Amino acid sequence: MARGYGIRGQSTPRPALVLSIPIEGDDRVITTVVPHTTSIRHTRFETASNVRWLKDGVFDAQGIGTYPTVKLIRKLGDLPTEQLALVETCVRQLLVLP
Repeated sequence: MARGYGIRGQSTPRPALVLSIPIEGDDRVITTVVPHTTSIRHTRFETASNVRWLKDGVFDAQGIGTYPTVKLIRKLGDLPTEQLALVETCVRQLLVLP
């Protein structure tokens, strides 16, 4: 399962899905996330979220970003494997990965 976190942003913490592996040794202390939004645009890069710990909305792969890990506030919940697979598919499609 993937973990959803709140991210410290400009003014209000925003929920996001962490897509990073654990940090080791000399790695930079950064985390890659896919943001969750309630502003749905119905693009091919959005995946509906269906978990009780988030408002109705989507994970938007076009908003993928990397932030200092210290910006993660707290774990909100775990995303079921099936939903994670859908988000990963959108990210692969966006980045033209197999």
